Amino acid sequence: MIQKADKNKTRQKRHMRLRNKVQGTAERPRLNVFRSLSNIYAQVIDDEKGITLAAASSMDKDFESKGKGGNVAAAKLVGTAIAKKALEKGIKTVVFDRGGYIYHGRVAALAEAAREAGLEF
Repeated sequence: MIQKADKNKTRQKRHMRLRNKVQGTAERPRLNVFRSLSNIYAQVIDDEKGITLAAASSMDKDFESKGKGGNVAAAKLVGTAIAKKALEKGIKTVVFDRGGYIYHGRVAALAEAAREAGLEF
């Protein structure tokens, strides 16, 4: 039986393997996704400078009135919000970092919503 801590360790290992290949630059920053059981978070990161350029999550104040934060509908809203914030800062193209998660469900919904809102990756 796999314990929850073991699952997270294996996810972190997958994420580190992915991070060896995916780097965010000033021209093309990294769109990072983190999901917990109850919420989902997204950040646009410039790895060269080590700064977060834009962030959105299902815990944001403008999101609270829209319902639960741990489902696919919430992920779509967060994807739209992160794309809007990135486009306001002049970021049009990003590199997608799925955070070691399978590209399925909430992660895929966030990515598709960000694409539909105008981000290219």
